Amino acid sequence: MASPPILELSERAREIFRRVVEDFIEHGAPVGSKALAADGTLNLSPASIRSVLADLEKLGLLEAPHTSAGRMPTDAGLRIFVDGMMRVAELTPEERERIEAGLAEDGPVEQALAKASTLLSDLSGAAGMVMVPTREQRLAQFSLVSLGQGPEGRQRALAVLVGEDGGIENRVIELGDGIDGAALEQASNYISARLSGRSLSDAATRMRSEIAAGRTELDAASRDLVERGLAIWSEDAGERPVLIVRGAANLLDESAMHDIERVRSLLDDLENKQSIAALLESAREAEATRIFIGSENRLFGLSGSSVIASPYRDREGRVVGVLGVIGPTRLNYARVVPMVDWTARSLGKLIA
Repeated sequence: MASPPILELSERAREIFRRVVEDFIEHGAPVGSKALAADGTLNLSPASIRSVLADLEKLGLLEAPHTSAGRMPTDAGLRIFVDGMMRVAELTPEERERIEAGLAEDGPVEQALAKASTLLSDLSGAAGMVMVPTREQRLAQFSLVSLGQGPEGRQRALAVLVGEDGGIENRVIELGDGIDGAALEQASNYISARLSGRSLSDAATRMRSEIAAGRTELDAASRDLVERGLAIWSEDAGERPVLIVRGAANLLDESAMHDIERVRSLLDDLENKQSIAALLESAREAEATRIFIGSENRLFGLSGSSVIASPYRDREGRVVGVLGVIGPTRLNYARVVPMVDWTARSLGKLIA
């Protein structure tokens, strides 16, 4: 049965429903009529409250776990609450400053992405997630540095790729026979000259075209180094993480112990990352923060968890990724929504 809009409920039913949801979000346990009547603010007897709770249960907004006489909101009930009753909180100046200061630390953009995920986890008490930007960064410099002989007696070199954003990636490659310092320097200079201001794929296409057409002054040893250097990053690109997750241990709270299979499924999805990334990807075109509640999540087979996600943009306003928080359905939505939104805005200021 479809749940009614919140405005179709009586004022008494709305107030009792709101109290049940807010108490459940705060404590994570079903709420009983005696607890609701105890403080006297409803001016209703436990019997009257039980009658309203029963009506809300029939409407599909509440449910009664078989182990308890109290009620807790269903996923549909939480959706009604989030869309029609929730009052979004304001971040404190201290929370805003903490987010901005944490992200503004010097370092490559990957460090800021990891920091954003950690901040979201720390502030929300759930797991923070940040999708890595999908567009290729532009590159500034490439160098090959001799490392001498490796454990097996073969000559090795360190390939260093520097991005315009300051990010640095290193790979160790084994050298063939006849490779000396001059060949390393020649290959480094050739690649750097063609990398500057280009994405790796653009630079690779140009270099391979020049080599195939014989339009280079590289000797055979240097050409081999160029090809191997490009191959390393081409193979590695598809294996780079699409999602940075921090704080997964926060999901193992006391309430999780009652449903360990659900939590194990969630942790498996976080470890795999692809299904969670697909869910976040669906929020890429959202104009505002999106909330996915429990069984609404059909992109991965898990109920009992919610995701709050927001796209983040670069300085030119283009969406480059999505970040968010995942946790139990009793997430404090009113508090986490502005937290995710502010982190997305702050991170976007750092993305060139």
